[in-house]
Amino acid sequence: MRKANRAAAGAAAWQVVRNTDSGMSVWQRAGAVPRMIGAKVRGRYPELGTGKLLGMLVLVAYILSPVDFVPELFIPLLGLADDVAVAVWLTTMALGESERFVLWERQNQTQQAFQEANRADGHGMHGRTGPDQGHDVPGAGGHRTSADGTRR
Repeated sequence: MRKANRAAAGAAAWQVVRNTDSGMSVWQRAGAVPRMIGAKVRGRYPELGTGKLLGMLVLVAYILSPVDFVPELFIPLLGLADDVAVAVWLTTMALGESERFVLWERQNQTQQAFQEANRADGHGMHGRTGPDQGHDVPGAGGHRTSADGTRR
């Protein structure tokens, strides 16, 4: 890869790492990676495709592997450069996915809190009718009427 291309790729990766629409820090996104992988493995996070997860694991294995396509022993700078390029690619991919995961996680927490609040409000309210709940009106032929008197 030519020096200009490497610099452009590095600059683009830095923009992905630094900029986020949600205002999330790099540390928040990095900290979410293990949670994201755990949620995917347990089947709770379907947004991360199995292929993408396997791709990330292959990239980690490539970086950690002592056997590369370009051996560091024979061409040290080139061998190191390919590891750095793969690490930048992996980091960019992982941080982008983890940002989506954190947003998904927040949305799920909000939905769970909303459902729990609705259950708590509805608890003990059986048999009671409120303004938003209809009630049976004698002689209405079994139809329910809403609070404003219209039939349903």
